[in-house]
Amino acid sequence: MGETESASYLEDNNSEGALSVQNREIHIELEKKIKKLDRLKEKDPEFSNFLDSNKNRLKVSMDEENEISDEDESSDDGRELVNENGTATEMSMLLYTSAVDSLRHLVTEQQNVSAFTRLLNGYRAACHYGTESSNVLKDDLTFSKILMFVLHEADNIFRKLLGIQCSNERKDVILELKDTAKWKKLKPLIKSYLRSTLFFLNEVSDSEILAFTLTRLKASIIFFAAFPHLLQRLIKTSIHLWATGEGTLSLHSFLIIREVAAVFNSDCFDICLVKAYKAFISRCKFVEPVIFKRILFLKNSFVELCSLDVQKSSNKATVSIQQLAKILQLGLRTKKKEAVKKICSWQYANCIELWIAFISVNIHDYDLQPLLYMIIQIINGVAVLFPGPRYLPLRVKCVQWLNHLSSSSGVFIPVASLALDVLEYKIGKGGSKPGKDFNFSSAIKLPKHWLKSGNFQEECVFSAIELLAVHFAQWSYHISFPELATIPVICLRKFHEMTTTESSQRLVKRFIDQVEQNIEFVRKRRDEVAFSPRDQQSVESFLQLEKGSGNVPFTQYYRSVIEKSASRNLLTKKNTSYLELKKSKRKRQHSNNNVDVTVNGEVDYD
Repeated sequence: MGETESASYLEDNNSEGALSVQNREIHIELEKKIKKLDRLKEKDPEFSNFLDSNKNRLKVSMDEENEISDEDESSDDGRELVNENGTATEMSMLLYTSAVDSLRHLVTEQQNVSAFTRLLNGYRAACHYGTESSNVLKDDLTFSKILMFVLHEADNIFRKLLGIQCSNERKDVILELKDTAKWKKLKPLIKSYLRSTLFFLNEVSDSEILAFTLTRLKASIIFFAAFPHLLQRLIKTSIHLWATGEGTLSLHSFLIIREVAAVFNSDCFDICLVKAYKAFISRCKFVEPVIFKRILFLKNSFVELCSLDVQKSSNKATVSIQQLAKILQLGLRTKKKEAVKKICSWQYANCIELWIAFISVNIHDYDLQPLLYMIIQIINGVAVLFPGPRYLPLRVKCVQWLNHLSSSSGVFIPVASLALDVLEYKIGKGGSKPGKDFNFSSAIKLPKHWLKSGNFQEECVFSAIELLAVHFAQWSYHISFPELATIPVICLRKFHEMTTTESSQRLVKRFIDQVEQNIEFVRKRRDEVAFSPRDQQSVESFLQLEKGSGNVPFTQYYRSVIEKSASRNLLTKKNTSYLELKKSKRKRQHSNNNVDVTVNGEVDYD
């Protein structure tokens, strides 16, 4: 480049008014270097020939260096820009709104790579807006236009330029293109887009913007196949937003996690599973009314993730459940306060509940019997470890878990004795006085003062009846129902004779009448059959037509019990005061009962 060419180059660029003061200084210095080099060429023609002969070799060397830097992501935060040739540069021209509109037109109508490169430079600056000085964006309107256009259109443009259909979600497509010329040309652009977007996710706090950005990244999942380090960053960010976000943000984050686990399968499923489990455990130390729905969503979405590969998930579940068993065995053996405290916690309970949900969803399609029996033993052990009246909510949860497992697996699990035990709880003095409303759904252990209220005895009776109603409803059409219900009915009659509370007497008497009526119904129909008890197929088909209709009196009674339970829980939640919620949050902040999960999926209590 001669003196005239250099002067023309600077004049053209200055006429656009697009270079910063710093860039002008760089180009002035460059002009001096070029002049010096031209004088050297004139003095030494052999040196000029040497430069020309080595120009191509130097270009190849630089390309290889760029390729190596592409693979080394450890210290890269996505701050490089790209030029029209796809190579890194730190200089970019100032973008006005009108220029952005022109570039958008060139990209959408002609798939112009040079125009798209300039937009990606502006997009990178927009993603870093506020975190570093930028000479690229003129104003906030330009920032908004570039950000929205690139997020909307980048995936479609990359796919068109590479010849990939929008419906194609196979990572192999990218791996097959890695040696092609068009991929090598577009790879820096794709990498810049993905890295800038990931950086943007860590800087933005608005839930709607985050959710939209995740939606657009989900469309470009297959491009992460070429950038393993960026894929790891995507998983980490998505897991964090899934666990800490709310509503739509948490949902879109999970969709990213599920898509990554599905598309990259064996490569990423284990990572997603372990990180999601660890995030779930860290978020469920307490279950308050205000976050109950969020915890439920995290649990259900985690189970959905596990169901993508039940075999691998069952291996992780086995490790986790075995660790829960070890913690329980330590508590049963030593009865030390710290060991027992770790079991009587929301984290321990939520671990159990999580794997119960996984087993219940998949037990009919996969062999999960070992997991089923392990979790049943743990639940029974927890119920035995905490027999006192203050642990009424925990005991109720244990029976509910067993009823749920029995219903989903079709395996008979005896729970009547556990349910009837709560009727033997004694109340202290002043037990006839009504107490404050208390939300059982957000408690593991009752406060001492609540044991002295009339509400406690009423809750014990209703809890026992509700749990037995669920248990009997499942087996009310079974041929052995009369034998199953006989002993519980005897115990309930005894309690009915001893209790002096009219409301409890009425509740228990109605339940006994309904059960006895169903016993008589099953006996009459059983007397009419001609098959042997050893005829398993006939036994299983007994009263199946009646079960399908649901018109048997006990089924109708069971529905009324469940409806009453739902209305009582709703009323209790409405009456839970704001002060009680603040008190529970203060208690949460000062609690030392922490739990963590190691990378292999085990539960480890601090």
